[in-house]
Amino acid sequence: MAYRRTPAVQDRLAASRARIVDAAASLVSEHGYAGCSISAVAARADMGTGTVYRHFASKGELFAEVFRIACTREVDAVRAAHTDESAESVVASMLVFAHRALRAPTMAYALLVEPVDPLVEAERLAFRRAFRDSLAESIDVAIDAGSIPKQDSAVTAACIVGAIAEALVMPLAHHVSSDAVTDSLATFVRRAIGIKQEMS
Repeated sequence: MAYRRTPAVQDRLAASRARIVDAAASLVSEHGYAGCSISAVAARADMGTGTVYRHFASKGELFAEVFRIACTREVDAVRAAHTDESAESVVASMLVFAHRALRAPTMAYALLVEPVDPLVEAERLAFRRAFRDSLAESIDVAIDAGSIPKQDSAVTAACIVGAIAEALVMPLAHHVSSDAVTDSLATFVRRAIGIKQEMS
């Protein structure tokens, strides 16, 4: 007869796995991907490295889950910031992303550009696609409302996502957060989606 885990055992395993993921996430936010190891995660989670490996076969597998959870949270925050049909709502959602990244620069740098394991890189690409798709949906809403000109929303969104990621690299690497950075990003997004601005 095949062994079946009891609900109590399942709950205990799930709690242990969650503790590992939380420990790994906290280490990434403090030290980045390169500064983390399975032994450090085990120590932070107050368990043996063997226990970590029973849940995750490799560092890449563990941190792929960490990135998946973190990226989902960021995309959800961007979606929640798009509250109406206006073009400025598109800008606001992008500013939410930028502000959140600048408030957690080490984690954001890891999510966006730090060299990582191929498994983690796959999650990074999925994040960029989800971010692009969310932005494209917001742009389409603004187009349908007549707030901005007709355009290929997917291409515009991809360009904005790429540009914002590139623009944030140095501020995140040097932990520099300023209104000048976010103001410039807002101006760029407005121009990219076709919001008419008065010349100053």
